[in-house]
Amino acid sequence: MSGALKEGEDYYLNEQGLMVFMAQYHLKRGYCCQSGCRHCPYGFNRKQRGKAAEGEQENKV
Repeated sequence: MSGALKEGEDYYLNEQGLMVFMAQYHLKRGYCCQSGCRHCPYGFNRKQRGKAAEGEQENKV
């Protein structure tokens, strides 16, 4: 991926002034970072991942 990021297309600034990447940016990047991004087009859900990890821990005990 090359080129400068475009505000309003690739990201926006939230109320706290933090950069929030939009689905378009994630698709251009080409993979899921598994950070629980607000606009993840890949369907990753940090909460579901946390529950799966908890279940794995219970199975190991």
